Amino acid sequence: MQRADEKLIPSTAKELKEAFHANLSDIGFLSFIRNIFQGIASPLAGLLAISYDRPAVFAFGSFCWVLSTVGTGVSRYFIQVTFGAAVNGVGHAIVYPVLQSIIADSFKDSARGFGFGLWNLIGTVGGIGGTVVPTIMAGHVISGISGWRCAYLLSATLSTMIGFLVFFFVTDPREKKTSSSINPDHERDDQNNAAAAKESSNSVWMESWVAIKDVTKLRTFQIIVLQGIIGSVPWNAMVFWTMWFEFIGFDHNQAALLNGIFTTGQAIGSLIGGIIADRMSRVFPNSGRLFCAQFSVFMGAISSVILLRIIPQSTNSYYIFLVTLFLMGLTITWCGPAINSPILAEIVPPTHRTMVYSFDRAIEVSFASFGAPLVGIMSEKLFGFDTKGLDNIKDSGREAEALSKGIMWMMAAPFGLCCLCYTPLHFIFRKDRKTDRSLSSSEVEMA
Repeated sequence: MQRADEKLIPSTAKELKEAFHANLSDIGFLSFIRNIFQGIASPLAGLLAISYDRPAVFAFGSFCWVLSTVGTGVSRYFIQVTFGAAVNGVGHAIVYPVLQSIIADSFKDSARGFGFGLWNLIGTVGGIGGTVVPTIMAGHVISGISGWRCAYLLSATLSTMIGFLVFFFVTDPREKKTSSSINPDHERDDQNNAAAAKESSNSVWMESWVAIKDVTKLRTFQIIVLQGIIGSVPWNAMVFWTMWFEFIGFDHNQAALLNGIFTTGQAIGSLIGGIIADRMSRVFPNSGRLFCAQFSVFMGAISSVILLRIIPQSTNSYYIFLVTLFLMGLTITWCGPAINSPILAEIVPPTHRTMVYSFDRAIEVSFASFGAPLVGIMSEKLFGFDTKGLDNIKDSGREAEALSKGIMWMMAAPFGLCCLCYTPLHFIFRKDRKTDRSLSSSEVEMA
């Protein structure tokens, strides 16, 4: 449901533009606002996870995005939609690092690629629903209510149900480890244990800040954050895909299927990439995952050019678009679940993973949020996108051409730079890995 909720704005971009008389830059600004608030609020996840169970933190974050989604669905003014996008970013900022740390704690080093890949696959299935269903609903009026508004309210209802289920039924992996280590003969010392837990919580706060300082000094972390900033820009630029498909001449159902087939490729590719990266890491412990990462982002650059500039922008190219989008989704989604998240889990002590994941998320999302607005600005200012031509789909070939150029430059170039960013890690990751292992052993001795 998190991934489905994230897809609402891209899937209804044209309807938002028409409903609130916005232009292309305004729609890009919505994604920018959500992402910038997501980046700023990400450290909240680490702070909350120190004092509260992670499922409770997750439920709190989900209710934040529920409120914002409802607000957007019933809003009458664009400023209300903008405020809703900001609150939505805060909700997702809390949830994402918590989920990352839970996955990292639930799998061994040699299987984390599979764990993150499986998580991404399941989330991507939600993304398919969040892309296809709102796009189809946007073309209808349901009980006198615009279909896109109904899509927002439907997402909020389902997200509320998920939030309650997580809060009442999900168990934090840390609790299992703690409870298994408690001796039944010492149940009388519960009060002392509670006091000790408070002291431990306070000390963990200080340790987390120290851990962040130590981790940020590692070159591996610095490079992963740098490539994450660059590599996240293309994904923000994709918010204009649905609009671009509709300018070419595809109807709502066809645009929904095009997005859906790409997301299906993402789902399968995430799991396949995780499995391949796990096996490569066993053969090449220090470079296996990095080879997979560079292959993935290289394919992203090549696929972007083919999709946006080489394939004829005509409804006759529908099936060519379908095949290209599926293969693209299959190969460009490996970095997060198969490489970045597992590598960070290896160089970060388990106690501080949520904090470090949230810190990494804060930096990457904040800077990458400029991707969507830049597409709008480049399309309008450099490539001649005519805002007034948006309402006439039949004569929008020039607008589709201009928009495709703006999207292509904000995808292919960052993907290419991201591929180069991984190169130094082939030499640096080995050293930081040894440093982390020595640090972990010293922590065990102190314990």
